[in-house]
Amino acid sequence: MTETPGPLERLVGSAAGTDHVPVQINTDEVSIARIYDFALGGKDNFAVDRAAADAMIAVVPETMLLAKANRYFVRQAVRYLVGEAGIRQIIDIGSGLPTAGNVHEIAQEIAADTRVVYVDNDPIVLAHSRALLAANDRTTFLNADLREPEAIFTHPETKRLIDQSEPFAVLLGGVLMHLEDEEDPEGVAAGIRDRLPSGGFLLASNTCDNGEPRARELSRVFAEKGMGGRCFRTWDEQIRYFDGLELVEPGLVPHNQWRAGPDIPEPDSPAHSLHIGAVGRKP
Repeated sequence: MTETPGPLERLVGSAAGTDHVPVQINTDEVSIARIYDFALGGKDNFAVDRAAADAMIAVVPETMLLAKANRYFVRQAVRYLVGEAGIRQIIDIGSGLPTAGNVHEIAQEIAADTRVVYVDNDPIVLAHSRALLAANDRTTFLNADLREPEAIFTHPETKRLIDQSEPFAVLLGGVLMHLEDEEDPEGVAAGIRDRLPSGGFLLASNTCDNGEPRARELSRVFAEKGMGGRCFRTWDEQIRYFDGLELVEPGLVPHNQWRAGPDIPEPDSPAHSLHIGAVGRKP
């Protein structure tokens, strides 16, 4: 792709057709969503994102596997939530750029009446998601921030699609890891848990400090590239995100151990221990 694909100022808005707002897409600073897109083989990324990815690969060659495994875990969890747990409402916070096999596609293939609210604060995600979701009245996109959950749960579009008195699932796939300690990721997770009704679910997945030197090296690169200084938290720190919830078996584990099917990428790679996830149900 070219480094400046058309005007950087694009007309973007919510998928439900709210007023369009011109948003400046900065191609000179690293974008977490675009790095993730690159790792998944996408084309919506720029030289600065690819350089950051290369720096990560230099210290841990399997870094791109971690992104793919996280994506796989989220998809497997959605299949469980919709197909086994009967969930028909999902809020995907930190959804990232659209790719094949999006959450709403998997969920609605199992149950066509499933409603999905995507949330992200990256303007390029807003631009792409609006175009993808324009014709789907059971799916929408909010330009909002994980650190301001009130704005997410009280938004008119959320209220239009999500009956918050009935069980719904919140997906936090690879986003809490980008919050610094002072941004209180435990408190953010607790605030979301408090909003879940009985029978609701929380998914969280993040990179993990498993005690290996390469975890520390990759954490250093994440910090240097502006993706967060505390991306690699321990299992003990991350289990707190699920306080008061009943963990779905097998609990908080590497993605290749969470109900993995035959199509999980490189299932025997030891690098899977660098990324963990779980799904918890509110009693």
